[in-house]
Amino acid sequence: MLTSKRGAAKSGKLASPVALTEEEKHEIKEAFDLFDTDCSGSIDAKELKVAMRALGFEPKKEEIRKLMLDVDKSGDGQIDFDEFLTMMTVKMGQRDSKEEMKKAFQLFDDDETGKISFKNLKRVSKDLGENMADSDLQEMIDEADREGTGEVSVEDFMRLMKKADLF
Repeated sequence: MLTSKRGAAKSGKLASPVALTEEEKHEIKEAFDLFDTDCSGSIDAKELKVAMRALGFEPKKEEIRKLMLDVDKSGDGQIDFDEFLTMMTVKMGQRDSKEEMKKAFQLFDDDETGKISFKNLKRVSKDLGENMADSDLQEMIDEADREGTGEVSVEDFMRLMKKADLF
């Protein structure tokens, strides 16, 4: 599986890929070639799913369908290597972003409950030297908490970070 330490793409659009190392490009080419079984220089949706899995992704059927629509410029149901490389470059940037958000979440979730509680937020605020009123901290929790649990889940946190364009 690819592991990268580069900055992440902020957009899910295929127009702005991030730079890959030569090793990453080689690994993507190997995955593509492995599933281009007829050596035609292109892969179909089924082969795309398997190739993405080989690169460490778990794409859903709907995601594969959308990727095919976005990337298959000729509309023939096939993706050539250049299209695959562009798509995987963006996907890798998104994965890096997701991993970074999870790491940031864990800084708040010091009691490892999988949620950011009022107590967690108050501790981080204090650690950062911010003297915030309890009511302001609670308002932050309430704003982010979509599930109504009084705590911020990792999904809530990631949604908020994306909304604020921090990742």
